[in-house]
Amino acid sequence: MRERNQPEDGGGSSVRRIRTNQHECHTETVPAIIETSGLVMEFPSTRALDALDLSVPPGVTGLVGANGAGKTTLISLALGLLKPTSGSITVLGLDPSVNGPELRARIGYGPERNVLPDDMRAYDFVRHFAQIKGLPRDEARSRASDSLYLVGLGEERFRALGTMSTGQRQRVKLAQAIAADPAFIVLDEPTDGLDPVQRDEMLAIIVDVNRKFGIDVMLSSHVLEEVERICDHVVALDAGRLVAHGSMAELAGASGGVEVELVDLADRPQSVDAVETALLQGGFEVRRVDFTIGVSGRDDAELFDAVTAAVATAGARIRRLGSRRRTLDDVFTADIASSARGRQS
Repeated sequence: MRERNQPEDGGGSSVRRIRTNQHECHTETVPAIIETSGLVMEFPSTRALDALDLSVPPGVTGLVGANGAGKTTLISLALGLLKPTSGSITVLGLDPSVNGPELRARIGYGPERNVLPDDMRAYDFVRHFAQIKGLPRDEARSRASDSLYLVGLGEERFRALGTMSTGQRQRVKLAQAIAADPAFIVLDEPTDGLDPVQRDEMLAIIVDVNRKFGIDVMLSSHVLEEVERICDHVVALDAGRLVAHGSMAELAGASGGVEVELVDLADRPQSVDAVETALLQGGFEVRRVDFTIGVSGRDDAELFDAVTAAVATAGARIRRLGSRRRTLDDVFTADIASSARGRQS
């Protein structure tokens, strides 16, 4: 694998990316990696995608949603394995349903399921897929070794896949996805079945694939924490609809309101309940876990005033008070609730 500062031509245009930190990306030109307009995918018993308008920029993008949200359908359409019922989708500037073979030669894919041939060596498996993507035999051999070294399996590359652990097999799937030096890779649940240490290592490798080699990544995952940790952008689906879409800096990390932790007072056991009630009656959004109350829905200055007033009136005592960082889980939960209300109305 060679390091590169910009990906190869994607659909007739190139992208020059200058990164200043994990979640910021300054670009001179930013063509969409995936772009959809009014995308609909219907099956006999369900509408898997419902009028999806989406633009996925370069970088590492997290695709999140519950089972049945439409993630797998979107991936299948992007790979040209399904043809949409209506609307359009382009990937790297190409129509997958028209230019499927050409597009798949430029995309790497790491499937969720562990359906690897047990008796095949990791090196042979990766080399085989590199040749399928069009690499000459000698180049496929060197790329297979390079990619397996990159994912930490250089010394294990001649082992049979059936003798490898779940973590090692996940790395093999990533190695075959990047071996042919694609412009874009799609990884479906790449940390599934991994322990915390293996998960951290896998996420670090995925970041390196993008930062060092200029390969754009779409990561499908149900673990919001790992998406928040490494992704530049997020696409959240629910019941086939787009419920959240944007940069991580826009969606998460900004103020999530105010959080106050109260002391459990033996002589005033109802004081925490009284604070919660007062804030709810004031029209604020309130989330409580034991003695910690999160308040949002207004600007922070007003929230701080309301919390301190409610505490004083209830005779409660503050252990900790401060701004609360908004997480991707907060964003996702709120947008799912809003989407559900929209479907009911």
